[in-house]
Amino acid sequence: MILPVIMSGGSGSRLWPLSRALHPKQFLALINDNTLLQETVNRLENIQCSNPLIICNNEHRFIVAEQLRANNTLASDIILEPMGKNTAPAIALAALAAIANGDDPLLLILAADHVIKDVAAFQKAVLDAKAFAEDNKLVTFGIIPTHAETGYGYIKQGMKKIHDTAEGFDVDSFVEKPDLNTAQTYINSGGYLWNSGMFMFKASRYLEELSKFSPVMLDICTQAYRNKTQDLDFTRISADIFAQCPEDSVDYAVMERTNDAIVVPMDAGWSDVGSFSSLWDVSDKDENGNVNHGDIISRNTTNSYIYAGHKLVTTVGVDNLVIIETKDALLVACKDQVQDVKAIVEKLKLEGRYEYKHQREVYRPWGKYDSLDFGHRDQVKRISVKPGAKLSIQMHHHRAEHWIVVSGTAKVTNGDKTFLVTENESTYIPLGQLHSLENPGVLPLELIEVQTGSYLGEDDIVRFDDKYGRV
Repeated sequence: MILPVIMSGGSGSRLWPLSRALHPKQFLALINDNTLLQETVNRLENIQCSNPLIICNNEHRFIVAEQLRANNTLASDIILEPMGKNTAPAIALAALAAIANGDDPLLLILAADHVIKDVAAFQKAVLDAKAFAEDNKLVTFGIIPTHAETGYGYIKQGMKKIHDTAEGFDVDSFVEKPDLNTAQTYINSGGYLWNSGMFMFKASRYLEELSKFSPVMLDICTQAYRNKTQDLDFTRISADIFAQCPEDSVDYAVMERTNDAIVVPMDAGWSDVGSFSSLWDVSDKDENGNVNHGDIISRNTTNSYIYAGHKLVTTVGVDNLVIIETKDALLVACKDQVQDVKAIVEKLKLEGRYEYKHQREVYRPWGKYDSLDFGHRDQVKRISVKPGAKLSIQMHHHRAEHWIVVSGTAKVTNGDKTFLVTENESTYIPLGQLHSLENPGVLPLELIEVQTGSYLGEDDIVRFDDKYGRV
C-alpha cells in the first residue's frame, strides 16, 4: 500500500505579499479555487493509497486541518514538527509513524506547494516508481526540463532500468543549482533532469539507509517520536528531544549516498512556484500574455502578472511587471527580478513588522479576524466565528474590549454572567475581566471588536480553558 506523506512546511517568502510566514503559499489558491495543499491531495485520486499523512509546524496546524476538512479529506495523521530540521528528519518521523503498527508501506513523499498540471502523467510516474520501490529501491522523481533553469538542482541520469513496464534510470549524481551556462550544457546533453524533491521508498528501507549514513539523526528522531503526545487530531513530537536533531535534507542525508537510488522521469507540467515568474509561467494568460486575478483594467499592458485582492487595479503602458495588491501591502516588481522579493521579506522580519508574519486577515481554529484599523491605544477588528465554535476563556492585562454584533448570535461569558448578544446589540469587557465568546447558532457570527488600552498585542492573552488545546 502507498502512504502519501505531504510535507507542508516552508514560508514561500518569494511570493510575498500573498504568502506570509503564518499563511504561506501551500495554503493559497494560486491556480484555481483549490489551495495548493488541496490540489496535492486531489491528484492522488485514482492511485490506490491510504489517507495522507501530513507533516507541518505547530502554527499551521489549524489551517491544515480546516483545509483538509473543507476538501472532505481524512488524514491518517497530522504530525507537528516542533521546529524545522529540513526534510530528512521530517521523513524519518513519517517512516516511524508508518511502521508503528507493524506495517511497511511505500512512502510517497510530496511537497504541499507544487503545481502539477498533467495529473495523468504524474500518476503514471507514481506507478512506475512503485515497481522500483517494491524492489527495495529508493526512487526520486526527475522532471524533464523545458529550459535552462538556474533555480533548480539537477539529477544526472545513469544506466537505464526497466522493471516490467516501468522505466527509470540509476542516479549518477545530484547536482547543485547551476549558473546559466552550466544549465544550458545540461539541457544540451539530454542526460539531466530537474530535481523535484518528490520521492518513493519503503518506510523500512529509508530508515535502514538513514541508520547507515545518519545514525545520530535516526536515533534522535526515534526518541522524539516515542515521546510523542496526542493533541486533538495532531501528533506532537517531543520538542526537547527533536531540538537536538541534526538538520539535513533527504538528498544529502540519504539519496546522494545510497547505492540503490533510481530516478523516474516525469513530464507533467510541474513547477514548485518558487516565484511570481514561475507562477506566471504555469498560469493561463490572456491574448497579451497577462495573468489577471481580481478587478483589473489594463491598457497597452503585456506579459505581466497582476493580482488585485481587494481594490481596482489599473495599468497603462507597462510590460513584464508583477503587481500584487493585498489589504495591507502593494508589490510592484520587474518579472525578471522577483527572486529579490525575499530580500524585502528579510527586511520586514528584521524590523519586526507584522506584514512579514501574517496577512491583515488572520485565521484561527474558531474562525478568523481582520484588523481594520490601528491607533496608538486602540484597534478595530472584524471577527468571524464559525457555527458551534468557541474562543478560549481568557483575560487581558492591558486592554478592554467592546463587542458589537453585526450578524448572528453571540453567547458571551463576562465575569460570572453568561448571556446572549444578538444583531445590533453590544457588550463591554473591562480590563482584567475573565471572558469568552461563543457562536451557539447554525449561522456564522460576525462582530466588530474595538480594543482600547496601553498594549494591544496578541500576546496579551491569558487563556484559562481552550477547546483547541492552546492553554
